[in-house]
Parts: sequence; C-alpha cells; structure tokens
Amino acid sequence: MLRFESKPIAETPASDGRKHDNEVPLADDGRWERLIAEWNEKREQPRVREGGNADYVVSVGDDKDPRVRQAQLEEILALTRSSGDRVVGEELRHVAYPNPRTLLGRGVAEEVAAKARACGANMLVLDAELSPSQTRNLEDVTKLPVCDREGIILNVFLRHARTRRARICVEIAQLAWLSPRIRGVGINMDQQAAGMGAARGPGETASELLARKLDARTLQLEKALEKLSTSDDTRRAQRADAKRLVLVGYTNAGKTSLMNALAKEQLSARDAPFETLDTTSRCLTRHGGDVILSDTVGFIRRLPERLLASFESTLSEVAEATLLVIVLDASDHERELHLSTTHDVLERLGAEHIPRFYVWNKLDRATDVDLRELAALSDGHPFRAISTRDEAAVSELLHTLVSAARAGEEPVTMLVPYDASEILSLVYARCRVTETEALPEGLRLTFQGPAQATARIRARLERRSQ
Repeated sequence: MLRFESKPIAETPASDGRKHDNEVPLADDGRWERLIAEWNEKREQPRVREGGNADYVVSVGDDKDPRVRQAQLEEILALTRSSGDRVVGEELRHVAYPNPRTLLGRGVAEEVAAKARACGANMLVLDAELSPSQTRNLEDVTKLPVCDREGIILNVFLRHARTRRARICVEIAQLAWLSPRIRGVGINMDQQAAGMGAARGPGETASELLARKLDARTLQLEKALEKLSTSDDTRRAQRADAKRLVLVGYTNAGKTSLMNALAKEQLSARDAPFETLDTTSRCLTRHGGDVILSDTVGFIRRLPERLLASFESTLSEVAEATLLVIVLDASDHERELHLSTTHDVLERLGAEHIPRFYVWNKLDRATDVDLRELAALSDGHPFRAISTRDEAAVSELLHTLVSAARAGEEPVTMLVPYDASEILSLVYARCRVTETEALPEGLRLTFQGPAQATARIRARLERRSQ
C-alpha cells in the first residue's frame, strides 16, 4: 500500500554551514509524521519487508476485446513490478456494471480474496480508480489492504523520483491522494474539547488535525515548487533563441533511448514505466546550441488528473516546443491506443497546435509493421520508423530533426567592423556562419540563425553605427 513519507530534501549545505533558502524542511520536526505512521500501521496488515508486497493483481474493465483486456493486464502488471512489489497472482475481471460500494460486488470480491490468499498475497491491486469509500468497503470485505491504479502509479513515481523537483511533485500528488483517505480510519478519532472550564467547546478530531497538517505541508511544497519554476524560467529565457525539440509519448516507448542515441548520452533507460520523471535537455548542435532536445515524463492511459497537475511545471516545456517529436513503440499492437492517449494529453497541455514529427521506435522488434499503416497513423505529419540500435538510421534522423527545427531560417549578410568584437562573438555564438569575406572596412559575414538572434545582432549593429 502507498505509504506516506515526508522527508527533508537532501541538499548540499552552503559554504557557511547554513541551509539553503529553498530547502523544504521536515514538517513539525516529525510529530505529525508519527500520526501518519500510526495510521498506516493500524490500517494495514503485516507487510512483506523483503522485495516489497506480495500482490494479487486484478485488471478490471468492460472492454470485450480480449487483446485489449490482456494489454491492460500487462500494463498494470508492469506498473506493479516497477513499484517494487512482487506479483504472486493475476486475473482479468469483466465488470459491465460497477458496484457503487465495492466496484466488484461482495461475492466477486470474496472470491478474488480467496484466490489472493491461496497465492500467498498480502495486497490486492485493482486496475481501477477507487474512491476512498470503495477502498474501505473492499478492505472490509476482503480483509486485505487494497491499492488502486492511482496508488500504484504514485508508488512508481515515488520509487523513480531522484531530483528535487520530481520529489516535490510526487509528494504533492501523494498528499492529494492521501487527504480524503484519513477520515475515520485507524487512529483515535475522538474529538478533543477546546477552551477552559464550562466554556469548553468542540475541538479538533485527530483526523481534522492531520488534514490541516497535510494542507500546510502541501502549501509549503507548492511554494518550494514555485521557486524552482522561477529559476527554470530564468534558464529557459537564457536559451530563448534556441530551437526546442521535445520528446513526448507513451511511457516505455523508448524516448530516453532515443535521447541517448541522438545526443550521445547515457541517461537511465531501463525497460520500466516512468523511468524518466524530470525533463532532461541536451544540445544537439555545436553552433551556439541553437537546437536543444528535451526528454519528458511519459504518458499513460487514464493518467490521474492530480499527477498531471503536479507535473504541470515539468511539462511546461511541451507547450513551448518548436517541434514535438512524438515517440511510439512500433512493435506494440496497441500503438493506436498509445497514439490516441498521447494526443489527448497534448490537448490537455494546450500543445495540440505545435508542429509534430512522429518517430516509430523499436522497429527491430516489430514483425508485422506496415509503413503505410504508420504513415496513416501519422496523419500527414512527417515520420520515421527506426531502431535506436541502427546508428545509420539515428544519424539520418538527427539530420532530419535539426533541419526541421531550422526550417524557415533565411541567410543574412552583414558587414561587421573589425573592432565590433561583441557583435562578432554574438554571431559566432548564436548563428552558423556559412561565408566570410575580409574587406578593408570589416568582415562581410553570411550566416543563418534563429530570428530572435539575427534581429538582436542587427539591432546592435544599427545602434553602433549611429
């Protein structure tokens, strides 16, 4: 089961030994964290300490297509394993009419619980979004802790969050998930009297106190995230002239592997959902860094709204991209669904108007792929079908993407005086010089670059001549 953790974010101490201003401190010196621990301890049955929980996974859906249902089961199994738990049993359940109290219905829930115990499971995982009351009702019926789809995805995010920004985003989403689940569960909920003597009135219950603490912690984290966003805005402003290629797509489609191949990097690209949570950017060109490639967190079907909201600042670069490079797994028979999910998320991010380039990845694994089908799915946008193991194909793709990013740049010719060193530096730093001619009055340069950079160079040259 998802367990709440609130820990100080590790930071390198300042040279004078003081904490950084942007450090998120441990709330209340750990006092209310002990309430969380007591809540978890009384709510859950004994957990498997080595290798995570032993989970019995149930894929719940109403789709009649067996291939779709099997794909959904494989996805929740991959998420469960990526969260660090062990899968000891699994099954598909067709639920055409969800029970409002327990989703499955009491009889089905008891049957599932019996199978889970026979497999040695100590946790029931349902591939569905459960309300807090449905979770409690299911736990009452099955006598097993229950985790829903959102809880599993949060566990995966918790496991893979490495940077300060990712850990803050995950904890904000975690608090939002936890808040409605604390009332009336486990710990002593007696209401404490307030005031003095006869004037004593109703005070706070333990759950109300804990809810207030959770709200305070959320506000604290949101302020810390706002500071990080401000610094990120500054960094983005510094590279405002650059063309931005942003890798987006379904989780585990191979975005980071493609990033490594294009940028000659060695970022972690394990075959696991949500291995990448932070946006990572690398320069693709040597000419002033005019083309930057960014890798982003992957998408998934039924992505919980609170997770998308928490990672909104991380995904902000998607809406600012010059070109969206949509990466899809060509070998996956659910590629159409993955493409539809990607389009839906891009629309929610307000990025549906940005030019697109489709990369159908893992071609070496595809046995029944038809390029005409991929062309149709790309909907008239340019596309390539490649394997990141094919160096020649990756090199060709790199050239194609850089050319696409630079499309529309017009050559500019200027006469720059020899003593205008700052203008010459700007030209060579931000643009690509294609022709140089030495004249008595200065250098005649022909170059290409981003419109903002060429406009800035022209303005400086005009001010100098006045």
